[in-house]
Amino acid sequence: MKKVMEILAEKMTEGFEKAGYDAKYGFVSVSNRPDLCQYQCNGAMAAAKEYKKAPIVIAEEVVAGLAGEALFEKIEAVKPGFINITVSGDLLAAQAEEMLKEERFGVKAVEKPKTIVIDYGGANVAKPLHVGHLRSAIIGESVKRICRFMGNKVIGDVHLGDWGLQIGLIITEVKKRQPELPYFDEAFTGEYPSEPPFTIGDLEEIYPYASGYSKEHEDYLAEAQQATAKLQEGHRGYRALWQHILEVSIEDLKKNYDNLNVEFDLWKKESDAQPYIPDMVEKMKQDGYAYISEGALVVDVTEEGDKKELPPCLIVKSNGATLYATTDLATIVEREKLFQPDQIIYLADKRQSMHFTQVFRTAKKTGIARAEMELDFIGFGTMNGKDGKPFKTRDGGVLRLQALREQINEEVYKKITENRDYSEEEAKEISEKVGLAALKYGDLSNQASKDYIFDIERFASFEGNTGPYILYTIVRIKSLFNKYRENGGVLSPKAALLPPVSESETAVYLTLSKLADAMESAYADLAPHRICQYIYELSEALNHFYHGTKILAEEDEARKASYLKLIGLVQSVLEQCIELLGFAAPDKM
Repeated sequence: MKKVMEILAEKMTEGFEKAGYDAKYGFVSVSNRPDLCQYQCNGAMAAAKEYKKAPIVIAEEVVAGLAGEALFEKIEAVKPGFINITVSGDLLAAQAEEMLKEERFGVKAVEKPKTIVIDYGGANVAKPLHVGHLRSAIIGESVKRICRFMGNKVIGDVHLGDWGLQIGLIITEVKKRQPELPYFDEAFTGEYPSEPPFTIGDLEEIYPYASGYSKEHEDYLAEAQQATAKLQEGHRGYRALWQHILEVSIEDLKKNYDNLNVEFDLWKKESDAQPYIPDMVEKMKQDGYAYISEGALVVDVTEEGDKKELPPCLIVKSNGATLYATTDLATIVEREKLFQPDQIIYLADKRQSMHFTQVFRTAKKTGIARAEMELDFIGFGTMNGKDGKPFKTRDGGVLRLQALREQINEEVYKKITENRDYSEEEAKEISEKVGLAALKYGDLSNQASKDYIFDIERFASFEGNTGPYILYTIVRIKSLFNKYRENGGVLSPKAALLPPVSESETAVYLTLSKLADAMESAYADLAPHRICQYIYELSEALNHFYHGTKILAEEDEARKASYLKLIGLVQSVLEQCIELLGFAAPDKM
């Protein structure tokens, strides 16, 4: 279906041509003065120079030729040459009817669907998820859903960190605590135990202890480095222990991600890219891209037009060790082999911008990534506490994600039980859904690159631009339909949407008509906050309409049916949008 702006632009183009002017001046935009009109055309201002006429004269000629058009409730030329447009209620009602019939409410799928890999999550095995992992998971999940909604084939990959010194530290500490285990017996040739010798709770205590101890004991660190090297060389016992670490960690990570309504299509790991590294590095050397600098293997990434020289991409250190850049490049090799993606999108802290610039340029320069492959980095800002510093626990530690979820659920639970009489079980179930909305919307409503203050009380509020307010709007509509049905009401499928009769109803129709623009903008810029902006505007419009209109008390049955059909469309649109943001609405609040 055509958007309102497209319909208006076509008609304005006709108007300019009919008046003897170039069609290119018939462009239309949303009015920056909504108190005066809904849309505006400034083409006469632009045409004045070419045609050496006063812009108001051109505007008046165009408007005169469009007089009586059914699209317009009002169209007028205003000095110095603006054309102000208010569309007819019939057009708005017809657009809403089309939205109800169309797949995706009339939002057009992309003309050329792409295969997109989204690399997000950023978790490491053997470590609990903490607030630092929140933004990657939440933003990445929403970007994945938006890209998929627009008609692309999208693959979400958690890309776990599982191959560095952290594993060597764990192996070293487990050996210290349980030296009798067969994994450390070089003479052992049997089957290793199927059950891991530790729980996730053990690992979450072992790693930080080993990490801290290694910083104060050089011999311990050296042992951990040796264990890491042995693991990567294929030591049979260490490989078996590593598999246990993976199994225990991934099972726990899946539970935590499930609680965030975050789902990955792939559980790939850094280790999966290792087999591709030797051939990749050798080819870089043979093709003349990689060279030795101060004992390390590097690739230059500075390009013509750069204001300053960029540091080269470090591929192999002087001691022979590979780095994150090496693994990331090898992962592109693996993804090309498995999926031939048209685009790869990475989510990480914006402070990693230089790393991704180096990786992307190296990938393109060396041919690892095809010239037409898009490589995009979404760098996000920090989630801070009220003191403006990165969010911490009260004693200054890093807050676990599960603890954060519990805090916000408790805040929502308090609000729910203060105002409603629910059973304990029901209140907890509602608070979990609303708490997740508060958490996700509180994050996603901010532009990804910006730092923001995480304020639990504000994010959990049922008023203002918050997740609970959006959910409350949906629940309000559900409640109204329940009341309608309880009183014997049945909405006929033949009910028609009628032109609006009030300003607040017109605002609902107008906001609904902007859905496609909001979705296209969110997709083009990989920006979930655009959807948040849209659903807040739609919720505000709906609530003003709801408060100012006696919907169920309306005596005109056709008008009542139109009201119900309209708010039903609002509910469907809001539910679709929050699904793209990664949360859902309860039936009551």
